[in-house]
Amino acid sequence: MAKRKQSPFWNSLTAYLLAWKRAPTLAGAVRMAAGWQTSASARPAEQPSVPSSPNPLLEYFEAHVEGRGIWKWRHYFEAYHGHLSKFVGREVHILEIGVYSGGSLEMWKHYFGPQCKIYGVDLEPACEVYADESVRIFLGDQADRSFWKRVKQEVPLLDIVIDDGGHKPHQQIVSLEELLPHLRSGGVYVCEDVQGISQRFADYVSGLVHSLNATSITKKAGSVEQLASTATPFQAAVHSIHSYPFLTVIEKTTAPVDEFVAPKHGTQWQPFL
Repeated sequence: MAKRKQSPFWNSLTAYLLAWKRAPTLAGAVRMAAGWQTSASARPAEQPSVPSSPNPLLEYFEAHVEGRGIWKWRHYFEAYHGHLSKFVGREVHILEIGVYSGGSLEMWKHYFGPQCKIYGVDLEPACEVYADESVRIFLGDQADRSFWKRVKQEVPLLDIVIDDGGHKPHQQIVSLEELLPHLRSGGVYVCEDVQGISQRFADYVSGLVHSLNATSITKKAGSVEQLASTATPFQAAVHSIHSYPFLTVIEKTTAPVDEFVAPKHGTQWQPFL
């Protein structure tokens, strides 16, 4: 039987996995971070004070001292507003894993506006009390793929997922695998409490980052000399992956990407390349 020819993407992924086993790159990066020292020349010069931009999510959180409980790391709110503000005032469908005391469901409703549709997921039946005309509660285990199959059938539209559930890597991985492909174009996936060195969900996401770097570079014909690389299905769907302390954010593309191009601009070039 003839050997099946693998795509450039799978060849590059296989090469990466083999290299990962041989090279101590991860350990080297951890050592660098653990021994980090900022150079004196890299310290920022004094800058004139500039009023900070308002962050309505953080303002809501800071002002919320009574009522339903919200428990979030304060530094999350900069990332929330940066990645999610594009949905404010629109019809947006948001699913949050981990309802707990219901306060964040109210926060999202206040932030996104009256067209927001919210779906809460939790194991605890007591969380059903937070259901209302704009909030629907699903009871189930986020590590159960059959549970997600039912949720996706009943919630055909999703723009945002926030995983603040069990915080265990196997739960985070299953939820990501089931829900990231289900998000609409331009959707945003947020996973909270990614904590610890070499946390398995973080390792999983690093594989997605490497997959964003897959290439099949060719020279592209045309009036301008340029290189091109055909987008893999993953690259066509996923725009970017962002890491913050304890937080991972994945943004989907607003429209499918066919290829990446690198055109040459200018007339003066050194001869050594």
